[in-house]
Amino acid sequence: MITAERLREVLHYDPDTGKWTWLQTLSKNVPKGTEAGSVRTDGRRQIKIDGRIYFAHRLACLWMTGAWPARLFDHRCVDNGNNRWSNLRDATFSQNSRNKRKHRNNTSGLKGVWWNKQAEKWQAEIYADGKKRYLGLFDDLYAAHAAYAAASAELHGEFGRVE
Repeated sequence: MITAERLREVLHYDPDTGKWTWLQTLSKNVPKGTEAGSVRTDGRRQIKIDGRIYFAHRLACLWMTGAWPARLFDHRCVDNGNNRWSNLRDATFSQNSRNKRKHRNNTSGLKGVWWNKQAEKWQAEIYADGKKRYLGLFDDLYAAHAAYAAASAELHGEFGRVE
């Protein structure tokens, strides 16, 4: 694992923009002064230093604090490419799971809500502490989503995401 000292020798991190810039030319493909790393298909930036690949958001923690994050390091706004220091925070696996957008297969368009064919109503539910919690059946889609949003605020706090 790279140390904070070695990281600061080879890269510059701008906490206001989240950008990484090479301070040294480590190979002919990575000249000094250019932006470091490449972006994966999931939007996360990865940077190869001394033959090892690191995620830019985890390097930001090392750069700013001098230590690796103890747990996961979460993007507040869910944009994996936004590595501004103000957008990053320490998180447990559970907290990180709460801070996700709605699933790709969501048909209601709103997180935590689905159409219950049997009841012919909108059903709201939320996951907390590893369990699914039933929030009720609603005639109105937005009322169901409001129930989800209230439960998310109560159960997930700052990690709750309703969109």
